[in-house]
Amino acid sequence: MTQQSESTTHPLGTPAPAAPFPPLAEPRRLGERRVWPRTFHDRLTAPLPGLKAMARFAREGSVRPGREGLAEIPLLPFSPAPLPRVGSRTIAVSWAGHASWVVRIGGLTVLTDPVWSRRIIGTPARITPVGIAWESLPRVDAVVISHNHYDHLDAPTLRRLPRHTPVFVPAGLAPWFRRRRFTTVTELDWWEAAELKGVRFDFVPAHHWSKRTLTDTCRSLWGGWVLTDRDGQRLYFAGDTGYGHWFTRIGRRYPGIDLALLPIGAYDPRWWLSDVHCDPEEAVRAAQDLGARRMAPMHWGTFILSAEPVLEPLRRVRAAWEKAGLSRERLVDLAIGGSRVLE
Repeated sequence: MTQQSESTTHPLGTPAPAAPFPPLAEPRRLGERRVWPRTFHDRLTAPLPGLKAMARFAREGSVRPGREGLAEIPLLPFSPAPLPRVGSRTIAVSWAGHASWVVRIGGLTVLTDPVWSRRIIGTPARITPVGIAWESLPRVDAVVISHNHYDHLDAPTLRRLPRHTPVFVPAGLAPWFRRRRFTTVTELDWWEAAELKGVRFDFVPAHHWSKRTLTDTCRSLWGGWVLTDRDGQRLYFAGDTGYGHWFTRIGRRYPGIDLALLPIGAYDPRWWLSDVHCDPEEAVRAAQDLGARRMAPMHWGTFILSAEPVLEPLRRVRAAWEKAGLSRERLVDLAIGGSRVLE
């Protein structure tokens, strides 16, 4: 049983400024139909790999851990437990695995990048089961999607949802959902927001990219989400991202983040992945840049997407946290299936 509760409120490192800057955008209308540029290549913070990089990766790159790294799979933390009961003024998070969370905030149940499938295109089957049974979920009030890569946008999982479920997506991604008959799809640009039953959903930048087919590279945007309830409690879901300047800017614009869900896996080889995936030390630095009060690691221990040993991200993030002199109780390093309640 990994459910925990805490009520401490001091931020990590240097606090963010007392007021957001620049001012937050007025919420946009839910389900608004919009016209977007044909491409978002201008939002990239690093160039995508060219022919030379692809040739080098084909020659020397590795996308799987070695035998010793794979031998750690049975040791991965997996501790499914019932979802905690929470009130409308309480934030709670439960980790289903990878970037999939069940977030309770402001009385809503929100899924992030839900992937309940055993397999996704282009990678072996998941190495740990889903930590939360789909049948045990409360009514899902909303879904947020960070970008369209297959390990974050999973069609078989989304087909399980009622088509009237509100979905919040990056700019350019609404047609994918409308083709699947979702009726309330809100697509946002960076720094834009919408509201649902008193909870504010802000879409924020990330150091990443998008692609789902051979012809749609960067045709839709990518990013993370800041969720804020009526009491001003905040949760940041980073989605998939490399390390860079956006974290400081997000922290300035959304001060007082109570919990940051940050990726720590899929980082090796570093020369290939550093622009788009944080390593554990960078994730700790990102939490400090954000001024977040707590950090929960994610995006590791579920799918084998790169070459680091499967338990290495957890070892390294714990070591980096201790080296930074941060309070151990503020590292919310859940087992898959575990929960944390923030009161």
